[in-house]
Amino acid sequence: MTSSPDGAYEELLRLSRDTTLLGSCGQLLQWDAEICMPHDGVKHRSDQMALLAGLVHDRATDHRFEDLLAAAESSPLADEVDSVEAVSIREIRRSFDRETKLPRQLVEELARVSALSAQAWSDARDRNDFRSFAPWLDKTFELAREKADAFGFVETRYDALLEDYEPGMTTSQLSTLFAHLREGLVPLVDSLRDSSASTSEAQAARDFPLDRQREFSEGIARSIGFTADGGRFDLGPHPFCATIGPGDVRIALRYHRDNFASGFLAVMHEMGHALYEQGLDASHYGTPMGETASLGIHESQSRLWENLVGRTRGFWRHYYPPLQKVFPESLSDVSLDSFRRDMNRVAPGLIRVEADEVTYNLHIVIRFELERALLSGDLRAADLPSAWTELYARYLGITPDTDRTGCLQDIHWSEGLIGYFPTYTLGNVYAAQLFAAADRDIGPLEDAFAAGEFTGLREWLRENIHRHGKRFPAAALIEKATGSAPDPSALIASLTDRYRPAS
Repeated sequence: MTSSPDGAYEELLRLSRDTTLLGSCGQLLQWDAEICMPHDGVKHRSDQMALLAGLVHDRATDHRFEDLLAAAESSPLADEVDSVEAVSIREIRRSFDRETKLPRQLVEELARVSALSAQAWSDARDRNDFRSFAPWLDKTFELAREKADAFGFVETRYDALLEDYEPGMTTSQLSTLFAHLREGLVPLVDSLRDSSASTSEAQAARDFPLDRQREFSEGIARSIGFTADGGRFDLGPHPFCATIGPGDVRIALRYHRDNFASGFLAVMHEMGHALYEQGLDASHYGTPMGETASLGIHESQSRLWENLVGRTRGFWRHYYPPLQKVFPESLSDVSLDSFRRDMNRVAPGLIRVEADEVTYNLHIVIRFELERALLSGDLRAADLPSAWTELYARYLGITPDTDRTGCLQDIHWSEGLIGYFPTYTLGNVYAAQLFAAADRDIGPLEDAFAAGEFTGLREWLRENIHRHGKRFPAAALIEKATGSAPDPSALIASLTDRYRPAS
């Protein structure tokens, strides 16, 4: 046993780095499973993932952590609460205490079922057959209940699972936030229904060849700051960003030949995630200072670049002329204003990832309500399609015709990611505040975008968000960066100001 506090601290970091390094192998296996693994490889992959999850769990709960943490916590290294050392000690303690509550057998079963369930979801989605997937959904939520019970909770199981994604956030706080958003957004959506129906159809029935979409969109990501030597783009069944480790951040995308905006905005979204990962200090990899603050903060970066940059007039003043040259057959007769009206069209739709800014959070409200009901047992998997339809009718005034466009559209629940969905809305809330603060500090940002200048915003985010790692909890980080605690009023005000019908 290392006797000095400095020695104990260094050994603590070494164990943390080794655990993270081993866990990164699982990220690579997961990426491979979603991008290029043969269909029939899923059973073997599930065994690999279960074994690896067990090995990572063994590392994360190594008894040496307890002794090393005790030595470091009682040393002067822990005194300055925001120092690199104190943050590392605090967050490694949090992770260790949480991980030790989970039995290894449960960890392995969660990983195994997740791999099998994700493939079952994909097959069911292709066949538009929710009934075949329902037993897997029941199993996933059964394991989620076991996991929550192992962690322990004060008010509700959902709190225990939220902690994985947004530490410190509670179901009660989210319920208040969503109530606030519903109050502000439902009337705004209703006020836009008639006007949205008559918006431009600039891109309707037009052709955008996929190879040219990829070249244009991925080129913009690189010009904004995505480091190509430290990342790659691939095609996949759904957009996502995966970090394998320093210098290896991967983006999966999908494009639609008849819908340029869908693919392009997905690039901007995943690029935002990637910029955060590439903005972390690689020298702290494997320790809390080299990790992202929370999933809500992560989503704030993706939603900011997607919506508050990629939809703006300033951005397209710069990029629309080049876009017209890439797609002269489809856009040469379409004005910038018509193009932007079409891209920013507000109309309730069935698909979350293709939703406009105004209606997007209502999609998340629906999932928040449904997964809580599934977790509590008040809703059975077999009854999910009807419950889904009921909530879509209530909040968006539309109903899905198929399971594929309804409750089979998202992969999250099949992978056991219960408590994940609310972080999308938290990301929108945080993004609105961050953008306003950056515009105040270094703006006007729209003028910079019109000049093709994005360095100022990127570096402001690196200085105020990325470089801090896990130094601050999400709420404290937002307050430090913007001067205000997280508040959904900023998001409602931003959306109302940009989308309300002209009087």
